[in-house]
Amino acid sequence: MNQPTDILRKVFGFPGFRGVQGDVVARVLNRQNTLAVMPTGAGKSLCYQLPSVVLEGTCVVISPLIALMHDQLRAAEAVGIRAATLTSADDNRAETIARFRGGELDLLYVAPERASSSHFRELLSQAKIALFAIDEAHCVSEWGHDFRPDYRLLRPLLDSFADVPRLALTATADAHTRADILEQLGIASDGLIVAGFDRPNIRYAISPRGNMTRQLSDFIAENPGPGIVYAQTRAQTERLAEALAKTGRPTRAYHAGLDAPVRARNQADFVASEDMVICATVAFGMGIDKPDVRFVAHAGIPKSIEAYYQETGRAGRDGDPAVAHLFWGADDFARARQRIGEVEPGRQAGERARLTALGALVETAGCRRAILLRHFGETPPERCGNCDNCLNPPKALDASVTAQKFLSAVFRTGQMFGAGYIEEVLLGRSTERSMTNGHEKLSVWGIVSGEETALIKPVHRALLLRDALRANPHGGLEFGPGAKPILKGEARVELVLPPARRKGRRGAAATPNPIGNPLFEALRTCRRDLAKEMGLPPYVIFHDAVLRDMALIRPSTLSAMGEISGVGAKKLDAYGDAFLAVIRDAA
Repeated sequence: MNQPTDILRKVFGFPGFRGVQGDVVARVLNRQNTLAVMPTGAGKSLCYQLPSVVLEGTCVVISPLIALMHDQLRAAEAVGIRAATLTSADDNRAETIARFRGGELDLLYVAPERASSSHFRELLSQAKIALFAIDEAHCVSEWGHDFRPDYRLLRPLLDSFADVPRLALTATADAHTRADILEQLGIASDGLIVAGFDRPNIRYAISPRGNMTRQLSDFIAENPGPGIVYAQTRAQTERLAEALAKTGRPTRAYHAGLDAPVRARNQADFVASEDMVICATVAFGMGIDKPDVRFVAHAGIPKSIEAYYQETGRAGRDGDPAVAHLFWGADDFARARQRIGEVEPGRQAGERARLTALGALVETAGCRRAILLRHFGETPPERCGNCDNCLNPPKALDASVTAQKFLSAVFRTGQMFGAGYIEEVLLGRSTERSMTNGHEKLSVWGIVSGEETALIKPVHRALLLRDALRANPHGGLEFGPGAKPILKGEARVELVLPPARRKGRRGAAATPNPIGNPLFEALRTCRRDLAKEMGLPPYVIFHDAVLRDMALIRPSTLSAMGEISGVGAKKLDAYGDAFLAVIRDAA
């Protein structure tokens, strides 16, 4: 059983490679250095796990987070791969080092900080190394959205074992970042394999933020299964978790300010759950490989399109339908511009370009997926059929005249009042303040009426997004660099008006699971009981897709069950009899 396809079938239970997996594995087995850019859920980890079984020696996997390593360790051990982690959180380090020196490990997971140390390099010289796998490789690039300086210290380690092939893996890298990864890790340009970035099972949707708690409550009510809500502050994660708990769904908060045991327990509860919502800061998610996340919601804008792609990519890793919904406000963009002003000057131009690209994504009346894929250098169709704008096209309206009126009112009132007061001036609503200030005599007093009234708030939001308006420290509005072109008629302000919301519609995260099928539910119960007994997340035992096939095929023997995709030899031996008993009882 030394052929890759035989091992794929016997160990992992898969009948064939998916996408570019076969090409990547072939390069690794031919000892060729490779950078593989593959979308989340495309099976990147198999590209080093399978070679670790075939090749003589240990595959050293460099990964950025301890939680991610432990998650991948569980998955590797579940299929019979001899694996270990060597981290500060492990109390069996001496045992792991002994196993490594004795040639008893297929996989060894370490963090970049350890991998770049001279002590670790000395340890590696005491055993045979089969492969270096650098996971989340975009962390090596200053152009990447998750830059980790320790990744840039890996090159000396790799070069000191020049005869050992190196495999870099990432789901998120534009052309500039890919070039930087190749250079930093010493991989030739002909070693690049790009699988494409499309995640067709994810439905993308973006909405202006209103009542955030109500919007999120409605959203999770329509989308069953586990989900992640990304908040922008630690306090917001806790507020949202408390509010969303009132919907009846189990919820948890997750952020770096929680006590370590609480944080670990909340993460473990979420990983093991089949319906929990976790409200977290953006650091959460890279540390888990939970495949059955049915939705990701953002309660504010991410740092960039790259960050958005990676964060939304944590949904639907099992290939079943999932939803990514972003709720945004113009103040998000204002705060982001303020943060850009605080970074070193050399990075400001790149950060501004990222923010502009993100603004185009939230404002478009066209296909969201097409904008995402074009950002990564692809040429997608004009419509995908699985984003909010394709499923329910919005109306686009030229609001340039209303925008000019709004800007004029800001200017003529002295660039010192907030949006609410500017709206009163435009609508001609007399107040003691407007009389005292003498603003009722201005030419902009009451110049908006009728249907145009409904455009004031979205125009204000659009002007903030375009940096035509900025909020001063006292909350008043003042001109930004985008104001003058709009006032002079050199730049248009086009609004995208969302269509009426369709109430009562079940979310697209509804999986193709056979709802109401007693056998499928019994198989899930069996999986849940086994997972609890063994201290594992349910998905480590079998994915929902495997249980669906069991319910459909109804295998009556272990041999027949072993033919189902995702049922490898180790899992068949460990769990096969339990699931066969459930199927027999349902006959």
